Amino acid sequence: MTEKLSDTARETTLEPLFEAGWILAEDRDAIEKEFKFKNFVEAFGFMTRAAMWAEKWNHHPEWFNVYNTVKVTLTTHDVDGLSSNDAKLARKMDSLVE
Repeated sequence: MTEKLSDTARETTLEPLFEAGWILAEDRDAIEKEFKFKNFVEAFGFMTRAAMWAEKWNHHPEWFNVYNTVKVTLTTHDVDGLSSNDAKLARKMDSLVE
């Protein structure tokens, strides 16, 4: 069963993500990042690659795409906040940027 990140786990798990450009959402327990690409095709390709991992891990992002920008929010609805699943998907998304 998925659990909400403890205070200790938040420090060690989230700090590397903050260094990579993720930020805490202002209005809820979630992390967010804006990815910029050269064009729509690259942005959509990123979303396609990320979608395959999200589906495999059954953990799906909230995201918004306009042209070359993809805005991502990650949270775990089952625990009403951040879990290790969010950090895992964030790390994977960072690795998928071309």
